[in-house]
Amino acid sequence: MTFKKSRASSEPLRPAESTPQFEATFLEHWPRVVALLQRLVGDGDEAEDLALDTFMRLYQRKPSDGNELNVGGWLHRVAMNLGLNAIRGWKRRQRYELESGKNELFEKHPAAPPELFAAEEQRRCVRLILSQMELRQAQILILRSSGQSYREIAAALGVSVTSIGTLLNRAEVEFEKRYRAAYPEGG
Repeated sequence: MTFKKSRASSEPLRPAESTPQFEATFLEHWPRVVALLQRLVGDGDEAEDLALDTFMRLYQRKPSDGNELNVGGWLHRVAMNLGLNAIRGWKRRQRYELESGKNELFEKHPAAPPELFAAEEQRRCVRLILSQMELRQAQILILRSSGQSYREIAAALGVSVTSIGTLLNRAEVEFEKRYRAAYPEGG
């Protein structure tokens, strides 16, 4: 099978023979290429995808220096290379995923049941104190603890940005006073 370059440089390379010649080559070698890749990668769908890539490369292949192309050998070599690259890619991805999972375990280890209970109890106490406070003071504390800026808090509450510092300070003092009264031992 001989190949020639298409007229426009941006177009892919096309076979010199007619499409029926390429189709005949495709039909002749397809079962062997897919079987080879199936044995190599162990997944039928992946094997077919790689086989299609193999034949696409044959379709776009540049001609060699007048040497006749051994199509069967060339397809075998390209299919093997594509299959081995796919396996390497899976192994790299698996290694990265395992390392990521290991890091996740070490960085975010779950707390022991007593620690979980204490944290939930503290959240319950904070909610109770906030529910007893003036609405605007509770809102300003919640907005600030959720990471809102002074400007965002002012917009949400409909007050001046310059008054947020004072309002926040008063709300914090009121919260601390109520919390210490309700939980003198430190909660």
